[in-house]
Amino acid sequence: MSVKKHKKRHILLIILVILLAVPVTAALILTTHTQIIVGTIQKLSAGTVNTINSYEPLAEPMEGVKDNGQYIITEIKYSDNYPNSFLDITYPDEDREASRPTLIYFHGGGFFGGSKNVGDPLAGSDATALLDDICAEGFNLVNVDYVLVPEYHYPAPLIQANEAFQFMIDHAEEYHLDMERVVIMGSSAGAIMTSQLGSVITNPDYAEALDISPVLNPDQIKAVVLDDAPLVYGQFSLGTKILVGNYVKGSIFLNHEEKKKYNNILWVDSNYPAAVLLGSEYYVDMRAMDTALVNANVEHILIDPLAERNLQMPHCFVASERADAVAKDAFDRMMFFIKEQIR
Repeated sequence: MSVKKHKKRHILLIILVILLAVPVTAALILTTHTQIIVGTIQKLSAGTVNTINSYEPLAEPMEGVKDNGQYIITEIKYSDNYPNSFLDITYPDEDREASRPTLIYFHGGGFFGGSKNVGDPLAGSDATALLDDICAEGFNLVNVDYVLVPEYHYPAPLIQANEAFQFMIDHAEEYHLDMERVVIMGSSAGAIMTSQLGSVITNPDYAEALDISPVLNPDQIKAVVLDDAPLVYGQFSLGTKILVGNYVKGSIFLNHEEKKKYNNILWVDSNYPAAVLLGSEYYVDMRAMDTALVNANVEHILIDPLAERNLQMPHCFVASERADAVAKDAFDRMMFFIKEQIR
């Protein structure tokens, strides 16, 4: 082989190595520094959905009757310890002193965006209408905001939720909240939180693992509603691993202990609250939770359109209950179960 040909091959080999190394290096950087991707999404979302942490309310506080006849009080500060520590309370009508159970709701948004005001930017349905319709079923509805990445990570939103619960207990008389008949519900990221809060409140070992002293006791929680919660980390798509991994540690490479703390299915026991599981995009996770609840002998229902109807429904599909018959059926079953637990 001539020296000239040898040099050409050597150069081609170097170019090939570089071409292979660049995407591998880029992939490694992006998967171990996930905020690069999530931060880009936040920047692109800015102005249309909330992506910031603020000690000031995102909207002007208001109190009064809505067009649908429900009474609302907004931007109530529940703590000074974290930004985004505001909640809204909606009553079915102007009779705020009527005795009603309390439903506490946590929005979705991948822990990078969304708010109680605009809902989940990752869901293509109307969560605001869903909450109005739940309230109309006879609940005082508390819609809670919480902190976002990159400034805050797991389990900060759970600690913050516990502060919101304490505020509701301390101000129950002022806001006419029945804190002895509580339902906790969340969608997507909020469903993750709700799932974990169910274990924080009922399993002292899990509460200790997260260093949280729950202010609510198991008897106060009549049910939890998990609206499409991704929980089983090993089953996630790369996109979900980026969002959840970023929330937990800023990387998709969670160690065994981090996965164990995150996935509260591993902590479910017989004391876990009665539960409604809504599975669509994350039906695998909801089926895994279903199995854990069956094994723990916990009363619950799994609403899984793929298994029941061979229909793959969109993420958090129940929020389409005003327009979609399958979602309406899920909504009706959800409400029937919740009301049975309260009775």
